[in-house]
Amino acid sequence: MTLSMNSVPQGVVLEDVTWDLYRHMLTEIGDGHTRLTFDQGRLAIMSPLPIHEQIKKVLARLVEAYADANDIAIEGLGSTTFKREDLQKGLEPDECYYIAHAAHIAGKEEVDLAVDPPPDLVIEVDISRPGIARQPIYAAIGVPEIWKYDGTRVIPLHLIRDRYVSADQSLAFPDLPMTLVNEMVRLALTQSQTAAMKVFREWLAK
Repeated sequence: MTLSMNSVPQGVVLEDVTWDLYRHMLTEIGDGHTRLTFDQGRLAIMSPLPIHEQIKKVLARLVEAYADANDIAIEGLGSTTFKREDLQKGLEPDECYYIAHAAHIAGKEEVDLAVDPPPDLVIEVDISRPGIARQPIYAAIGVPEIWKYDGTRVIPLHLIRDRYVSADQSLAFPDLPMTLVNEMVRLALTQSQTAAMKVFREWLAK
């Protein structure tokens, strides 16, 4: 096996990586912070910046607060590794949730995409060049919705056949205004997460 390496911001991309090596690297460096993205022999190894983690965390807090306030059952699996050997694809989302399939996944210690559904909602903070396109991987494993933060705003993406199309509202939470979500993200970044969550909870209580 021959490996070549290309540098990308905050990480590297390896070429000609076998599935067995990918699985071994998941075991060795799958520390919950380093992201490994595998697509048919190409492996990107990324280390997210603090701003990346801040944005994904505030979005996670918004999702969970909204679900709690509206008595919506959700199961959050964070940055769980989702992989399909038959597709030769695998990756860790920034955050992910089972909503329509929350009851199916509740209590499970492992998720096998050969028999289990993919997450209903994935959060992706897309503020650096990842080295490997991640949306085609999500499409291949059948994730119906992505909330993509592109550096300025959160955009809901819906899976239509085999590609993602931008939308004005969320599939999982159609009554949650995305304009409000974006206002809360801006408030969290310019003031604090605490300030954003206080305003959001006041809105929820109305």
